[in-house]
Amino acid sequence: MPYYAISIFISAFLLFQIQPMISKYILPWFGGTPSVWSTTLLFFQVLLTGGYAYAYWLIGRLKSQKQGIVHMGLLAMSLVLLIVTGLIWNSPITPDSAWKPEGGGFPIFQVLKILAVAVGVPYFLLATNSVLMQAWFNRDHPGRSPYRLYSLSNIGSLLALISYPFLVEPNLTLRTQANTWSLGYALFALLAIYGAFKTYNRKQAKSPKEEAPPAESVPETGRLTKVLWLLLPASASVILLAITNQITQEVAVIPFLWVLPLTIYLLSFILAFDNERWYSRFWFTVALIIMSGFYIWLIIWDPDVYFQTELVIYSLLLFVCCMICHGELVKLRPDPQRLTSFYLMVSVGGALGGIFVNLIAPFIFTGYFELQWGIFACWLLLTFLIIKFKPPTQRKRTYQAIALVMILLSGTVGYYSSESIKEYSSYTLYETRNYYGILYVTESNIGREDYHAYKLTNGQIDHGNQLINPDLRDIPTSYYNRESGVGLAFLVHPNRPNSLKVGGIGLGVGTIAAYIEPGDSLRFYEINPSVVALAEGQDDYFSYLTDAEGELTVILGDARLSLEKELNVGQNQEFDLLVVDAFTSDAIPVHLLTREAFEIYLQHLKTNGILAIHISNRHLDLRPVVVTAAQEFGLSYAVIEHESVDDQSNNSTWMILTRDQEFFDNPHISLASVEIENVPDNFRMWTDDYSNLFKSLY
Repeated sequence: MPYYAISIFISAFLLFQIQPMISKYILPWFGGTPSVWSTTLLFFQVLLTGGYAYAYWLIGRLKSQKQGIVHMGLLAMSLVLLIVTGLIWNSPITPDSAWKPEGGGFPIFQVLKILAVAVGVPYFLLATNSVLMQAWFNRDHPGRSPYRLYSLSNIGSLLALISYPFLVEPNLTLRTQANTWSLGYALFALLAIYGAFKTYNRKQAKSPKEEAPPAESVPETGRLTKVLWLLLPASASVILLAITNQITQEVAVIPFLWVLPLTIYLLSFILAFDNERWYSRFWFTVALIIMSGFYIWLIIWDPDVYFQTELVIYSLLLFVCCMICHGELVKLRPDPQRLTSFYLMVSVGGALGGIFVNLIAPFIFTGYFELQWGIFACWLLLTFLIIKFKPPTQRKRTYQAIALVMILLSGTVGYYSSESIKEYSSYTLYETRNYYGILYVTESNIGREDYHAYKLTNGQIDHGNQLINPDLRDIPTSYYNRESGVGLAFLVHPNRPNSLKVGGIGLGVGTIAAYIEPGDSLRFYEINPSVVALAEGQDDYFSYLTDAEGELTVILGDARLSLEKELNVGQNQEFDLLVVDAFTSDAIPVHLLTREAFEIYLQHLKTNGILAIHISNRHLDLRPVVVTAAQEFGLSYAVIEHESVDDQSNNSTWMILTRDQEFFDNPHISLASVEIENVPDNFRMWTDDYSNLFKSLY
């Protein structure tokens, strides 16, 4: 027993520790978009299914000796592969820069390809271990239930997830994390080889059919039950991914907000499979009614709540839905002799949920509406199970009343889910969804001629607006008005009245083009093709780019990768002003605030060039990050906060950095600057190998 428990625990820990680690590593390669995490989860769900299918084949088709030979061979191959990649790359599981995407193509498939090369083989073998160990345990200890080992597997997974944002990420660089994980995998592989060798050495060499108990002693699983094995985990998976997308797009793409929903999801697995007493259909039905009410309130009547309140509601809703799906799944679990087929179907269901969210929903929904339908599916499944499996002691009339109430409640949830979708569409002039997020064009200040504007939002984050009045369309608005940090950087730039060469990281609606004068040049870097199309005049909502008087260029792709490529081919842009205003979720992507990023910016700036960084944020304090970088490179800096005084502008916080100390002597800058508290002595500068957004949360 101790061997099986240790082997399962280690493999489960490594299985889930690698997920946030490798996701964080490749996140900068794809612009820091939240979709990288959901794509990563899809990859791991599919590979988990592959591991379960392999275990199902191995146990069901091969004799014990051949099982041992095949599995030992694969484990030995994975160790050789780990040594080879460790000699080629910085660590055995972190691909080098040659694997960075070139741009173009479908990002999902690029992410999947890189993950397959980096961690595909070891993850596949880790995924097989829990099922194999349980099957071999059941073979060696007939009559003892192996399902507690499954619960132990989930505990190992849970500890891996909890430890990552609180212990691993704050204290270890990505390279150290990867090397440590690789050593852990080597330990696991040796343990697994020992288990496979034990299987090879079993004296009996009977066929799988001969080793199994007589067919009549193992109840056959019905088709309906098998369908439910698929639908219940699929529903939980959809809700998990949809809620993760929802909360990460509101704050930032950070491991903590990845890990929290996945931790709740795993906790429900642990409780459900540990003991049936943890799940009560009655009480969790009551909880689902309550949390569905809160959710409907959130999406219909009061969407502008504090993020902390929203996070609590989503977390509790996720827990209740997952407990229902997994608790009902446990009620339908088969005899241990059929556990490999059970786990295979459960993993297929989870993978189907991931496929729906990542590969189907973006093409059939223009918003993150899969969450509404995932919750509705949970209601339908619970209603069906209550109606289908009537308790033997339940009175007929009571049972009919309960069934009727459940049908009415399911219909209510479905109605409000569709109403929330209609509400989004009712005030939206244009909407589109792609890998980089959801874009809406709406009208604001209707009926007020001087303030009536078109606004572009990504989810709920404002990405700029433009006044509709033809006489006012050239006025810079929102975060870019003339009193903002970037507005002052343009207006009092030392090189004026001469022409300026300006770079813009992040396009939005192209508002800073309003500052461009004849003879100036402005070069934008933008990763989202839908943003480029709108800013360039699609459907005539925004015209800052088409109205600009200087020379404009838009480079499609991740800004940092594009700037790196330009340096590599000798195209130093010599910017007078570089504006960093690329937002995913409600924050600048981490890879645009690291030491390596600032090195690139400074190479593209003239000696007295100015770097303007937009750090407005409701949840993160990024000032220490930028101050630390300024100190590292010997730059003078100022924090400029602007409070909105009308409906043309937004509150904004900009940091201005330059080697030219005299720039800050200008009264326009000195009067607008605000004091900043000293950066904590233990604040560590961000690099490509180390960052910790969790510490920046307010």
